Amino acid sequence: MPKPPLPIRDGLGPSRIRLPDPPVTHSTVLAYLTERFPADAHRIREKIDAGEVVDAAGVPIDDATPVTPRADIYLYRDPPNEPVVPFAIDILYRDRSLVVVDKPHFLATTPRGRFVVQTALVRLRRELEIPELSPAHRLDRLTAGVLLFTVRPEVRRAYQEMFRDRTMTKTYEAVAPYRPHLAFPRTVASRIIKDRSSLQAMEVSGEPNAVTDIDIVRHDGNRALYRLHPHTGKTHQLRVHMNSLGLPIEGDPLYPDVTEVAADDYRSPLRLLARSIEFVDPLTAERRRFSSSRSLPW
Repeated sequence: MPKPPLPIRDGLGPSRIRLPDPPVTHSTVLAYLTERFPADAHRIREKIDAGEVVDAAGVPIDDATPVTPRADIYLYRDPPNEPVVPFAIDILYRDRSLVVVDKPHFLATTPRGRFVVQTALVRLRRELEIPELSPAHRLDRLTAGVLLFTVRPEVRRAYQEMFRDRTMTKTYEAVAPYRPHLAFPRTVASRIIKDRSSLQAMEVSGEPNAVTDIDIVRHDGNRALYRLHPHTGKTHQLRVHMNSLGLPIEGDPLYPDVTEVAADDYRSPLRLLARSIEFVDPLTAERRRFSSSRSLPW
């Protein structure tokens, strides 16, 4: 994806909008945008008047700019009205290349949908004054624990490729029911797909693309603390694999059944924690290990 012509502002990057395919039915970019986003028509006109809507070369759009089919334009969107997530992000480590944090439950990693400002990325960019901060990987909004960010664009690829190639060891912990008939340790391997139209990921027949090692740390006869080592990184993989064993993770609003929970209801966090990450640093060849200081309700 090409680099946006607008800089990151107040922790937020610009949005990219692709203009429509031919045949063109709108005479100007302004007409197209106000029809596509009628609720924001007034603000779009204000942004164009202020020179804050630009083409891919950074040239401001005005009210007479014609539509170029399939061209990209950029603008800063207004953040939605979202509840403040009242939990701090603890800094575990920081140097000129990395920022490693202990993410709380209920905080998304990056802007998406109704969560924009109340995300780890935007909050850290603002608090640390690092506009180019970027996640090396992601954790679900409901999952807490160790999360890595890169500080400089030139080192981003090396760390992201480390996660893409799974050359690190990731350890999670989860609280779920105890089932004495299930033997541990065990490995769960299945094929998981996630359709955008569904909140849940699904296991389907076919070649496995998701593998998780699971063991028990301790139990009290009813509940257990489990240790999980994912070998792959499919969406909701740990939640799906635990549920497939009849061990849905406590506090999970999606598995086995979808439950409506208000965005600002923090009473029952998902009992899933990214406990640690261990890897050989791709820049320094130093072995690194970062661990969460959080604990799951037990």
